[in-house]
Amino acid sequence: MEHDANAVEAELTHGTAVPSGEGPIPLLQPAYFDNLIFWAVVALVAIYFILTKMALPRIGSTLATREGTISSDLSAAEALRTQARDAQAAYDKAVSDARAESNRIAQQTRDEIQAQLDTALAQADAQIEARAAQGARAVAEIQAQAQASVAEVARDAAREILRVMGGQVDEAAVDRAVAARVGG
Repeated sequence: MEHDANAVEAELTHGTAVPSGEGPIPLLQPAYFDNLIFWAVVALVAIYFILTKMALPRIGSTLATREGTISSDLSAAEALRTQARDAQAAYDKAVSDARAESNRIAQQTRDEIQAQLDTALAQADAQIEARAAQGARAVAEIQAQAQASVAEVARDAAREILRVMGGQVDEAAVDRAVAARVGG
C-alpha cells in the first residue's frame, strides 16, 4: 500500500501522471502549446479571409460610390458657379459699351442686363441649391446604407467567427453586441 502511494507520488513529481481534479490546468501544460498555437493560427487566418472576402469589399464599394456621387455633385456646382461668373463678366462688358454710346442708352441697357443677370443668378442659385440639397440627400442615403452594410457585415462576421470557433451562436446576443458597438 505504501509502495503504491510512493509510486503515485513519484509519478506526480516527475510529471508522468496527473490524477483527475489535481495538478495544473491541461491547456497550460507545454505539451499542448503546439496544438493551441496551430488552432489559433487557423482561427486568425479564417477571420482574415472572412474580413477580406466579405466585409472589406462591401465597405470599399460603398465608399467608392459615395465618393463618386460627391465628386460629381461638386463638379456640377463648380460648373454652375463658372456660368454665374461668365454672366457677371458679360454684364460688365455690356455696361462699359453702353456708357460709351450714351447715358440714356446705358441706363436702359443696364436695367435690361441687370434684370437678365438677376434672373440668371436666381436660376443659377436655385440650381446650385437644388444640386447641393440633392447631394446632401444622396450623401445621407449613402451614409445610412454604409452604416446598415457595416452592421450587417459585422453581424455576419460575428456569427461566422462564433461558428468557426465552435461557440454557440446566440442571434440576440450577436445583434445586441453589434448594435452596441456599431450602432446598427
